[in-house]
Amino acid sequence: MKLDWSARGRARTYVLTVLGTLTCIALTFALDSYSFTAGRWQWGSDPINDLVFPALIAPPFLFVLLNKMRQLAIAHHELFALATTDALTSLLNRRAFTEMVDGYLKRAEAASRPSNGALLSIDVDHFKVINDNFGHDIGDEALKLIADTISSAVRETDLVGRMGGEEFCVFLPAQPPERVSIVAERIRSAVNETVFVARGQRHCLSVSVGGVVFDRSTTFSDLYRGADEQLYCAKRTGRNRVELCTFNSDVTVQATMH
Repeated sequence: MKLDWSARGRARTYVLTVLGTLTCIALTFALDSYSFTAGRWQWGSDPINDLVFPALIAPPFLFVLLNKMRQLAIAHHELFALATTDALTSLLNRRAFTEMVDGYLKRAEAASRPSNGALLSIDVDHFKVINDNFGHDIGDEALKLIADTISSAVRETDLVGRMGGEEFCVFLPAQPPERVSIVAERIRSAVNETVFVARGQRHCLSVSVGGVVFDRSTTFSDLYRGADEQLYCAKRTGRNRVELCTFNSDVTVQATMH
């Protein structure tokens, strides 16, 4: 089993308690063994106390202190997760997703390095039908299934967020146009092939995907606007399809119809 050495892990607390205790013993020996009168190091009058007292006092004090720090780290991590994670799907929420993409784009621009990739806007087709026929609880299960399917279709370095309702977004940094089209189609196909059973009935799921590919400095708002336009295009032309365009261009680089 892999030990957790982070600020939230118990292993760090135990190890630092031991190291802190040894340090206290060493300091006690050093202070008790130095003779200011003679100006040299020598054994103290009762060196066994230099071992016993620190060994008895330091461990509980250090353990309580470090455990409190661990609990604070856990609480901070949980608060951060609540502030950045969508409660239903465990994806990034809209605010966190927006800030992370914008941060990436700004860092790339500040570093004067090439910035390329894509933003995909994904919307579940006919989601209202699921809610109306099976209820919102079943609709929530469908959203969680779709969220998991989208996440499994992209790289760990890609960002996936729920923008609200049945809309999702995927940010693909450092992806050439030909790879973007493959990933977008893989997402669409994976959702369409997902088995979703509601009250004993199999219900077909599908998503429409709109995306914008970029190869220069830009902002999240510009990318999102372009991806949203392509999403509406996919919706208008039959749903369950992919529409991609280059940044600030109406030229579609791929359109997949099903």
